[in-house]
Amino acid sequence: MIADFLIVHFSMIAALAVSVVYQTWAGNAGAAHALVSGFLRYYTVFFGILSPIFPLVFLLNGFYTHSRAYVGRYKALVILRGVAESATIFFAANFLLFGDQKVGRSVALTFMLIAAAGAASVRILKDFLGDRYFLTSKITPSLAPRRDWVLVVGGAGFIGSMLVGRLLEKGHRVRVLDSLLYGDEPLRPVKDHPNFDLMVGDCRNIQDVVRAVRGVESIIHLAAIVGDPACEQDHGPALEINYAATRMLIEIAKGHGVSRFLFASSCSVYGSTEAEMDENAAVHPISLYGQTKVDSECALLDASNDAFHPTILRFATVFGLGYRPRFDLVVNLLTAKARQEGVITIYNGQHWRPFIHVRDLVEAVIGVLEAPARLVGGEIFNVGDSRLNHTLSEVAETIRGVFPGLRVEQVENSDHRNYRVNFDKLVSRTGFRARYTLQDGVEEIRTAFDERTIADYTDLRYHNQRYLKAVGSPPNKDAVDALVMAAFSNHLLDHPAVAAIDALRA
Repeated sequence: MIADFLIVHFSMIAALAVSVVYQTWAGNAGAAHALVSGFLRYYTVFFGILSPIFPLVFLLNGFYTHSRAYVGRYKALVILRGVAESATIFFAANFLLFGDQKVGRSVALTFMLIAAAGAASVRILKDFLGDRYFLTSKITPSLAPRRDWVLVVGGAGFIGSMLVGRLLEKGHRVRVLDSLLYGDEPLRPVKDHPNFDLMVGDCRNIQDVVRAVRGVESIIHLAAIVGDPACEQDHGPALEINYAATRMLIEIAKGHGVSRFLFASSCSVYGSTEAEMDENAAVHPISLYGQTKVDSECALLDASNDAFHPTILRFATVFGLGYRPRFDLVVNLLTAKARQEGVITIYNGQHWRPFIHVRDLVEAVIGVLEAPARLVGGEIFNVGDSRLNHTLSEVAETIRGVFPGLRVEQVENSDHRNYRVNFDKLVSRTGFRARYTLQDGVEEIRTAFDERTIADYTDLRYHNQRYLKAVGSPPNKDAVDALVMAAFSNHLLDHPAVAAIDALRA
């Protein structure tokens, strides 16, 4: 607001200067002198009194709230509208209150043009700097502004542990509910943080969930058996954790007055299609994993009301390194094979996938969490960047660019997943843009191998499905949990789509 207030004053002085220069250049020295002498009194007495009209009208137009998330041409139109409304009200008030004490039309018109350009330019500059630099507070975490608790369910996972660290950096108080199925190593960097609270528990256990939700304002639900192979290995736990636990969490969250609920879904719900899919497109999941996500989405949107604002986040395919690396993700796995073996196999190379680096994904999630509820509540967002829609053959070529001697083998198989995704809605509501390219992720993994940060990418810890196969699916704590999960999941167990998927595989 201070910046806009100063821009308005600068614009009025600049408009006078333009008019004086023009009049002098045109040989009207007398007119130029009259402009200056009349302007000094006008500016110091009348303009100073009325100038707060501009930031006030800007505020009412959402310049400092929801329109901060707008981008592109629509944002420019909002700024122009705000400046025009402000100037109209200003000159009307000027005429009604002070009569003849006003500036000439040439100064007024120039003033409006400069004010509009200034208001737009300062925002463009801010976006330009934000796209190129990560801005972090110089305040130590312990002195950062305290906020209400954010509960991250599944916060010890690949995405969750990265998200928890960024939330703490931004001053949030973060509670994690996680069974630590894959261990607590990803959370060790933050375990002693004063704004961090770890609750070891199962998202299928009522007592654990109630204890974790108490006192929480927002929930980010990441807990899931992730990926088609891991879900196919054991349908029971997949249905319980991916769907039934979500339904139970919804009821407990609403009962405790939680206002914001972000749910991690997947772009895999789109199945196989040649079209570019946006959030309004029909979903056609071709796996149990995809079906559990679709039904969880429906349960959340059905629960939406004036006090409970769920947001569905359909994640693109993630790549990059985290505190718990994943080498069952296509870009990471292919890069590791290229580095260690010198040959990779691409299945169905012409099929499309949307990709996003894990750090970009974390920034997108936080952007939605911190956006006004009226912009994102009850909404579905594809989370990614349209520039990172790639065919699998393009992925191979990117990896070959980092490893020039790489041999690429092309194979066709029965994996029907094929989808390109449109991410314009996320951009328009939050201004999100990805900072990392596929090449950035590939080079990052190569560096990790070169520096021996990662030794054996085939280690079970880096592969969800193989790890679950080795240690077994997580059991319920007791018989009561099993009965509760059965009650919440009976809808999906009878779902015709699940039966159709099983029949197709058979």
